[in-house]
Amino acid sequence: MPRDGQDLNTQDTALLPDLLATTGAAIPPLRDLLEAAKDSVRSKVMADGRVSGGLVEAEQTATHGLAWLATYVEALAQMQIWAEKLDGEGQFGDIEQLIHQIAFGEYLWQIYGGIPMNQGEILRLQDIGLTQDQMRAMMEPAVMTLTQGGNTQAARLRLVDLMQERSAEITVGRTGLDDELEMIREQFRRYSVDRIEPEAHEWHLKDELIPMEVIDELAEMGVFGLTIPEEYGGFGLSKASMCVVSEELSRGYIGVGSLGTRSEIAAELIIAGGTQEQKQKWLPRLASAETLPTAVFTEPNTGSDLGALRTKAVRDENGDWVLNGNKTWITHAARTHVMTVLARTVPDTDNYKGLSMFLAEKTPGTDAEPWQ
Repeated sequence: MPRDGQDLNTQDTALLPDLLATTGAAIPPLRDLLEAAKDSVRSKVMADGRVSGGLVEAEQTATHGLAWLATYVEALAQMQIWAEKLDGEGQFGDIEQLIHQIAFGEYLWQIYGGIPMNQGEILRLQDIGLTQDQMRAMMEPAVMTLTQGGNTQAARLRLVDLMQERSAEITVGRTGLDDELEMIREQFRRYSVDRIEPEAHEWHLKDELIPMEVIDELAEMGVFGLTIPEEYGGFGLSKASMCVVSEELSRGYIGVGSLGTRSEIAAELIIAGGTQEQKQKWLPRLASAETLPTAVFTEPNTGSDLGALRTKAVRDENGDWVLNGNKTWITHAARTHVMTVLARTVPDTDNYKGLSMFLAEKTPGTDAEPWQ
């Protein structure tokens, strides 16, 4: 039923004709715009044929903005691949078309008018060094059609109506994932509804830690070893599996959804940079949840700029590393057995090149004594 004031023809007018062809035609001008942006930023940060760290620092807005622009362009390109895949399988229905159309309409306007990099920082294309002519060149017919008619009120209202009609479905629209991942999604969605949602609000109101029995249940379901290779006791599944599991657990409570990612971070660091001895010791324990890890990266006043962190690690007279500094936002810190700690080991550096990652064992705390 239409809402008060909603046109009965909203369903007919919400979707653009020839949607896939139109969105597909919008990709090449975006690629051209991105190449122009790369050329512009390259001219700002190159010196003597090499990228200059000092110039990158001086041109932070341009370099940061280029990363955002590249992300937007690639996101839309990947959405086109998703849409074409669903269309080929006969699964590109109204919901999927509306999601696709609205995303293109919104992201294209943001690229042209300003990308919100955070709550108070908007990237304009001129900040990267693009001219008005280069910006206008993006506005080819397909882009103009999508910016004008993609993210409309009619489209948004129609999408909301469809979401309400199909509220029993696990996801809003087809994901395009394979059967194995959809089976994993369904399993963890059921667990989240049955086990997490009824309790999560009370945990939050009472500021309680997630019960250990929930963590034990997640361990039995394999959450902590999803992507760890089978040779180390894990399941050896794709990163997409961790995304699906984290998403479904987070629907019940984001605190639960973030638990598996702690093991994911630690395992990835050990796999990528650890010795064989460290892999043999830690990966099986992480996979089984015998060992719970936590990531100790963020510091007060540094936020996401990890290259600027100031926690120092120096060797003492016995050759042992001693770490001194302040850290914050340590997820699930009290109950963990090992910390992955990022600290500065090269004095007089102020960027990522002076940093090292440590595995620091600790004793899990209790409710009475959280930190031991």
